[in-house]
Amino acid sequence: MKAIKKGNEPPSLTQHRCKTFSDYDNYLDKDGLRKNLVAEQGGICAYCLQRIRPDESHMKIEHWHCQAKYSTEQLDYSNMLGVCLGNKGKPERNQHCDTKKDDSDIQLNPANPLHKVEELIQFLGNGRVKSPDPKIDYEINHILNLNEGSLVTNRAGVLDSFIKMLIDKGELKPPRLQKMLQDWYQPSNGVLSPFCMVVVHWLRKKMNRTQRI
Repeated sequence: MKAIKKGNEPPSLTQHRCKTFSDYDNYLDKDGLRKNLVAEQGGICAYCLQRIRPDESHMKIEHWHCQAKYSTEQLDYSNMLGVCLGNKGKPERNQHCDTKKDDSDIQLNPANPLHKVEELIQFLGNGRVKSPDPKIDYEINHILNLNEGSLVTNRAGVLDSFIKMLIDKGELKPPRLQKMLQDWYQPSNGVLSPFCMVVVHWLRKKMNRTQRI
């Protein structure tokens, strides 16, 4: 996960919420909602960080607190995230993100700054993710299934390619690493690279070690 800074909700959602008998099912501008969510998330899934695009065939609108148990939050924009399809239709062991989560509760909402997701999610060099908090670590593995095989492989591949590029170009000096950290964490065009946080986490650790020397 990466911390998400929520922007303004679509005006159509504000207007819809003011109507009598409004609910999520009869909200008609879900295309506009998808565009908002994808834009504020830099084009990546709120959970696994792979690429998403603002249409039904490439993403889902996730209610962090599910509609089934938290009906009063179904039109709450702060409760909405853009997520990938999570291998929908494949065997359950291969499903991840909201497709695996379904109506389960989890402790971390990447769009809630009080949850400090970037302090509680760690990205390892082998492509796996973990948390120092045992309960969150359980949710990573058993509710969101963020260590599903293809996700681990893709994260490891992104990091390996990045490190190889650094070594080949000899770009290991702190000023250059700082610029790369900025580009991976908050690019000027607002579009994040898939699985960006595995590189961000590595760069932060590398720079911390350099500063201690």
